[in-house]
Amino acid sequence: MKHVRYLIQFIALLPIMGVFAVLPVRMASNLGGWLGRMVGPKLGANKKALRHLQMALPDRTDDAYAAIITGMWDNLGRTFAEYPHIKTLARQTEIIGADHLLAPLDDEKPAIMFSAHLGNWELQPPSMLTQHGQRVDTIVRAPNNPYVGWLLKRFREMGGRIATLPKSKQGTRQLVQTLKDGRPIGILIDQKYNEGIAMPFFGHPAMTSPAFVQLAQKFKCPLIPSRLERINGTSFRLTLYPALPVFDDAGNPRKVEDVITDAHAMIERWITERPEQWIWLHRRWIDETRDVTHTGTNTVN
Repeated sequence: MKHVRYLIQFIALLPIMGVFAVLPVRMASNLGGWLGRMVGPKLGANKKALRHLQMALPDRTDDAYAAIITGMWDNLGRTFAEYPHIKTLARQTEIIGADHLLAPLDDEKPAIMFSAHLGNWELQPPSMLTQHGQRVDTIVRAPNNPYVGWLLKRFREMGGRIATLPKSKQGTRQLVQTLKDGRPIGILIDQKYNEGIAMPFFGHPAMTSPAFVQLAQKFKCPLIPSRLERINGTSFRLTLYPALPVFDDAGNPRKVEDVITDAHAMIERWITERPEQWIWLHRRWIDETRDVTHTGTNTVN
């Protein structure tokens, strides 16, 4: 029955995505944003978003929280409607600091880009590919509905020119092989990872995967922060920053927790500057009603 339900959902989704595909990109994005603003605030998930906002940004007013949540739904609606137009949007995204990624690759060294679900986060690898010819493979969590996952994968991979790897042991092995081959990877680090370590995020413990730091130390490659911002409507900016240090001045690996703290500080700043562009629906933090039973660092072999 589950697969029947998934198939029905997929069939219902196709004409909606078809409408977005035939519309000009700006019109599709505007329609998606309008639908997000109309439907999203009426959903029960808003209580979760409000709770997370109050945890992370306790100094904001009730009106500010409401505006952020409405803006979040606008951004999510736009992002969904923009899937058929990823290639077009990637070509026109402003890129700042691309050399932070390209320079080490010129020396035949791999690199790791880390980021968060901000703006239309899907545009990061396609923008680097269309404007600089640089493929960046990523690891993604597939939707529960495999048919929807297949459709999104087609949009993300741009005809097989980018690899999106499953968030699994197999996907991790493929990611490691990509680094061994001297190519870059992209990782979003702002989702809860139950097998990770408890690290502060906006002052509250959040289970975080240490793999992006461990991989950078294992392969001695730069760990590059990358931020995707929606500037206005369908205008975007991708900023790549200087690599975070993963080794100390003596050449010894820094504590994984210290590097994660630095990475979280950057993402917190990005979210604080444009809070409506982050997904406050994420179960990012440890459930206050439960104890943390696993805080050991998982390892990358």
